[in-house]
Parts: sequence; C-alpha cells; structure tokens
Amino acid sequence: MTDLFSIAFLSGLTGFLQNAGETQPMLHSLYLLLSVAVPLTMAVALAVSGKLPESAVKTAAVIGFAVPGLISVYLCCVYLALMPSGEGYAFAFRSDLGLGQFGIFLHLGLNGLALPFYLLAGLVGLAAGLYAVQAEMEQRRLFLILLLVMQGGLMGVFSSVDVFFFYFFHEFALIPTFVLIALFGRRGRKGVALELTIYLTLGAMLTLAGLLAIYFFSEAEAFNMIALRNVLTEMPHQGTLFGLLLIGFGILVSLFPFHTWAPRGYATAPAPVAMLHAGVLKKFGLYGLIQIAYPLLPEGAGQWAPLLMWLALGNLLLIGFVTMAQRDLKLMLGNASVMHMGYAFLGLYAYSTLGLGAAVLMLFAHGLSVALLFLLADVVERSGGTADMEELGGLGQKAPVLMGLFVAATMASIGLPGFANFWGELGIFAALWTSATPWVVAPAIAGILISAIYGLRAVARIFFGPVADGMESHGDIRPSEKLPALLLLAALFLFGIWPRSLSDPVDRSIEQSFPGQVLSVEAPAGNNAAALNE
Repeated sequence: MTDLFSIAFLSGLTGFLQNAGETQPMLHSLYLLLSVAVPLTMAVALAVSGKLPESAVKTAAVIGFAVPGLISVYLCCVYLALMPSGEGYAFAFRSDLGLGQFGIFLHLGLNGLALPFYLLAGLVGLAAGLYAVQAEMEQRRLFLILLLVMQGGLMGVFSSVDVFFFYFFHEFALIPTFVLIALFGRRGRKGVALELTIYLTLGAMLTLAGLLAIYFFSEAEAFNMIALRNVLTEMPHQGTLFGLLLIGFGILVSLFPFHTWAPRGYATAPAPVAMLHAGVLKKFGLYGLIQIAYPLLPEGAGQWAPLLMWLALGNLLLIGFVTMAQRDLKLMLGNASVMHMGYAFLGLYAYSTLGLGAAVLMLFAHGLSVALLFLLADVVERSGGTADMEELGGLGQKAPVLMGLFVAATMASIGLPGFANFWGELGIFAALWTSATPWVVAPAIAGILISAIYGLRAVARIFFGPVADGMESHGDIRPSEKLPALLLLAALFLFGIWPRSLSDPVDRSIEQSFPGQVLSVEAPAGNNAAALNE
C-alpha cells in the first residue's frame, strides 16, 4: 500500500508540474527574474531604511534568502517534469536594458548544465542565510546586506544566458566576499582579503579577456551562449584562447598551482561567506569551462589536456597531503575543498559525456557537503571554544547531535554510497578508466584514501576519546543551527538515492552543446581534436 501511495503521489505531482510548466511559461520567467531581484531588493531596502528593530532586519533577510531558495527548488521540479529538448533554455527572460546595440541583453534561462548549479545556489544560499540570521555578531545588518548582494549575484551567474551578465553577476557576488572577510573574518583577515583580491581580480581579468576575444572572433550578433554556438565553426587561435580561459577560470576555482588564496581565505571567512563561496561561487570557473570553453574551443581543449591532467593530480595529491598535515579544522576544510576540485578537472580531462556529466554532479554534491562542513566547523568552534583539533577531544559526549551531523557530512565528502558525492566520483573514475590514460584512476582512488584519513582523523580528534583538558563545552548544536544543516544533509541524501534526476538533464544538455563532436564514454582523453575528426 505504501508503494502504491508513493507511485500515485509522484505521478500526481509530475502531472501537476507538467501542467504548470506548459500553462505558465511567462510566470516561470518571472520567477527566474525574482530569484535574482528579491535578494538585491532586500539588500537595498535594508541599506536605505532608517533604524529598524532586529526582528525586522532578520525578517527581511530571511525573505531575501528564502525566495530564491524556494524558486530554485520549484523551477528544478518543473524542469525535470518537462525535460525540455533542444539546445534552448527553459524559462527564458530577455530584456533590452539599453545595451542591445552592443549585442548585450539581460537574458536569463536554464538548460540542463545550468540547472544543478542554479539549484545549488538556491539551497546553499538559503542554508547560509538561515545560519547568518541567528549567528551572534556585531553589525548584523551590514553583514546581511552584503550577504544578500552575494546571493543575488550567485542566482544571476547560473541563470545568465548572456555572457556579459554571466561575468557581471560573478563580479557582483565576488566584491562583497572581499569586504565580508576584511570586516568580519578571523585573525589576519585584512591580509587574507588583500590576497584574495589580487588573485581573484587577476583571474577575473584573464577570463574577461578570453570571453571578449571569443566574441570578437566569432562576429556573433549577440554576446550570449546560444548565438556563439550558432555561428562558431572555425575559431582561430583556439590554443591561446582556451589557455586564457583555463588559467583565468582556473585561478577562480583554485586550480593547482593557483590555489594558495583559497585555504586561508575559507579558514578566515565567516562561516556563511565560506559556505557561499566554497560551496557555490567557486563553481563559476568549472561551470564556465563546461558551458563555454569546451563547446566553443574543442581543439584548444585538446592541446591543453595533458597539462590539465597533471595540474588536476596536483590538486588531488599534493594538496591532499597538505590537508592531512593541518591541525586547524577550518584550514583543513579549506585545503580539502581545493583538493576535491582535482576530481572535477579530471572529469573534464576525460572529455566524454560521462566524464563531463560526472564532474557536474560531483561539483553539485561537493557544494552541498563543503557548505555543510563549514557550518558544522563553526558550530564546533563555538561549542568547543577553539578550532584547533589538538585542543579538542571528547566533544561527542557533550554534543552528540553535532557529532552525528559532522560524521554524516564527513562520510558524504569522502564519497560514501548513499550520498550524492559517490555518484560524481564513481562516474569520473569510470570515464578515466575508459579513456586513453586509465592509469590516472590509481592516483584518483588514492585521493579517496587521503580524504578518508584526514576526515576520519578529524572526527576522532574532535568527538572521541576523553574530554580535552581545559575544554569547556558550550552545548550541542542549537535548533536554529540544525535547520540549515539538515536542509543540506537532506539534499545530499535525496540526490544520493536519485542521482538521475540531475544526471539525465545534464547528459542531454552536454550532448546537445557539443554538435559535431564525438563525445562518448570511449572518447580519447587528451586527444579531443582527433575525436572531432573521426
């Protein structure tokens, strides 16, 4: 009876969503716009309003984070029910803001590649916002204003079809990151904020140069992803252009050896900022490579593939060993976040539908798990009085619920079956095994062992054994902190048992975004140009 009820419920829900998607296309376009506009509107409202009671500030912030979060879930459900075909974008919104003469429009929409990242921005943003609202801090209003601007930019990044606004929204989300770290970070925050500013500005400028060069060489009528793919056939200087984008996007996504800004940045940042940047904004670089660079510059991708493989292994192994040596919990998580980007780059290196699709699923799962871990690490620091794992111990006796959540988040990060991370990593291993360099699977699997060592050792040091001398526990995780943590954990479980809900639209979009290119599980890694000519 339970199975019959579940089938009937899911069938009814699917029918409702299909009907909603077919009868309300304009409304869905408006929802997409609102997911970007509402956080920004709430930020402006809080900035220009006079003195407000604390409850009003919190209410406005909750609205600013909840609206895009709920919209992202709803539009994701509608998209999955309709499963749009073709290379177009669902829920398209287009407006001329006076830039049409330059081929630039505010053009929003979602395809199968953008969908997981858009949903990730909504979910992590909601969790980070709920955690920030209840956190104890000075200048809460300023903090929430900057965080809302960051959230609005994130929703715009992954819903932009226009390349100019894709880049613009990224910068819109990035600037508050520097300010939040400089004003609200841990010790040494000003130096860390300056280092981030230098690195990420350099990465952004290189990326902009590469994107503008593609636009000018293509002679497309509009600066958007659809127009570029429609006219781009023989792009000159592909090696140079792809190199610009790889280094530019690579700096933004902490590709080895351009990664040094990330661990200290995340360790110093306030927890909600680390959740949004490490969990969502850092995915901008890899998303840009998959959505723009690889479809438009396949020959350039082939030229850079061998170097990319070695750089990805640098992320995976060298940064992995550095992660094992950390004693500060937040610094360990910062290095771990950098390390796991190596898996995603190896998925790109495999250059197959399976490899690219698995990389997207891995990035989605990593965003959820790393955001959850940064949230819980902040609770550990509050509860145990320090983030130094050598000074912690036995915290599980005082905070059993926190221990359970932290263990689950660690297992997800390692890639335990049942969590979404497992399917991303498994798909990347399978793609590498069927590529021209199957030996890469061995060091990739070694990365799992490294993750298990530092993850389980952190759990043992923090929560097990006798209570550390001088450690005074300040209690278990609070109910207001449980809600955002359970939201992220539930998403990891849901997509861990139903990965095809994301992998199917991603794979379909990949196959449609690479017209004329041989993309299959058997595509030879590091020889993309040869694959094109088969």
